[in-house]
Parts: sequence; structure tokens; C-alpha cells
Amino acid sequence: MHDAPLFPHDRLFLIAGPCQAEDDALNLRVAEALARVADRVPGGVIYKASFDKANRSNPGATRGLGLERGLEALATVKRETGLPVLTDVHLPEQCAMAAEVCDVLQIPAFLCRQTDLLEAAGRTGKPINIKKGQWLQPEGMKGATEKVRRVSPAGDAAPLAVTERGTFFGYGDLVVDMRNFARMKAAAQAPVVYDATHSVQQPGRGDAGASGGLREFIPPLMFAALSAGAQGLFVETHPDPDHAPSDGPNMVFLDHFPDLIDRAVELWALVNR
Repeated sequence: MHDAPLFPHDRLFLIAGPCQAEDDALNLRVAEALARVADRVPGGVIYKASFDKANRSNPGATRGLGLERGLEALATVKRETGLPVLTDVHLPEQCAMAAEVCDVLQIPAFLCRQTDLLEAAGRTGKPINIKKGQWLQPEGMKGATEKVRRVSPAGDAAPLAVTERGTFFGYGDLVVDMRNFARMKAAAQAPVVYDATHSVQQPGRGDAGASGGLREFIPPLMFAALSAGAQGLFVETHPDPDHAPSDGPNMVFLDHFPDLIDRAVELWALVNR
């Protein structure tokens, strides 16, 4: 599994997992479910969990396990399931340590223009997924990918993906411009991932100013994104989203996940035949 490209240009791939790394029992429950569907996803499955949610809406919100414990949790998932693992990095000094465990480093949307962070991630030589900031035009991702490529040991061949997660329109919802998949692919020269989770987020519209979400719109938007040219999918999933420490309103119930992904694979094959 690790020998295959993690961001193939010609096969649908999936990034999935809980929002935050939690205890081993929860992490492995989700990872084992993902491992069972991995052979049905042409480009494979990458397990995602964050060791730190550094951009929470409220100061008292749960941020996660922290760097050391979070990486230990991801290492356990990788060892027990064989799935490649991905986590967010927020600071340049986190990149080298995260790269010792993780197969993919992810740049959060709010940090997609942070040169020091992008270059530190690029120097690790690991595949990098860069999320597009909600304020940024799709062509703006060319600069982000160039910052990684110019320092990566692989140069222009650096393994990269870029992710669309919606644009702020000013009224509390994120709206996905379906033209962005073709535009970002052309600008970034990298596979484009659709973030089905955060695209249905409602920033600041949940309880006490936390982010809300409308998970019922995940399937139709996912299918629309695949029809518009998305080459990868990012989907957070949890056994009990309503009691998850973060992003619950916009996560898929784990029980519903296999059927949703099977339908997505069928559609991707139809669109790309």
C-alpha cells in the first residue's frame, strides 16, 4: 500500500478519519472500518486525524492530544491497520517530527500562504496536501504549490494535492464553486481533493458561537464535485458525531460511510470512463 502513489492522478483516492485523534479504541475503530473499504477505492485510503485543532472558534474548546501523544496515536493506527496516515501541521517546527510518523502532511486552509510552514513541510520530502483558504481564488494555489516544490527533494515532481473546502460568502455558510476543480488543477498542476466535511460547515453558527454544519448535504455535494472533476475526497467520519470533540455537525456517521464511498466510487468510474 505504501509503495503506491498516495495522490494518483488517474484514480480516485480517499482521505478519511475522525477530526481529532482520540483514544486508541476510537481511532482503531474508525481505521479498521476504513481498511475494510480500502480495496474498493481505486487509489486507496489515507487515514486522517489531527493531533491539534489550533483554530477552534472558542478558547475553551478541546484541541486534541498534542504533538507527541497525537503522533503516538497515529503510529498505532499505521502499525495495526497498515493504512498510511495524515495529520495537519501548524508550525514549521512540527513538520520534521510529524514526518517521522506520518505518510502525508496537511497544511490547513487558514495557513495555505504561510511560506515558512509550506517550505518546512516541503523539505521533509513527504506528500503534502494543501487546503485552499476560504478567501483565496483557485489560481492563488499556484504560489502555495511552488513554495513546496522549490524546496522539496523531488523538485517539480514533489507529491502534492490541493483541496477545495468552500468559499466564505458572508452569511455563515461555505459555498463550493464547482468550477474550482478544473481551475485549481490547471493552476497547481496537482490532483484536486474535495473536502466534503468542511464544505458543509457553518462557521460561527453552532452552539455558543462554535461552528455548525449540515451533514445531510455531504452526499449531493460530494457527487457534484466528482462530476466536476475532483480526483480525491476528504471525508471525516465518526461512530457518534453528535458527541465528537470537534466538527460533529459536519461528519459522516461511520455506519453510513461504506455505502457512501461505494456510491462515490461508482460515480467516479462513470464520470472518468
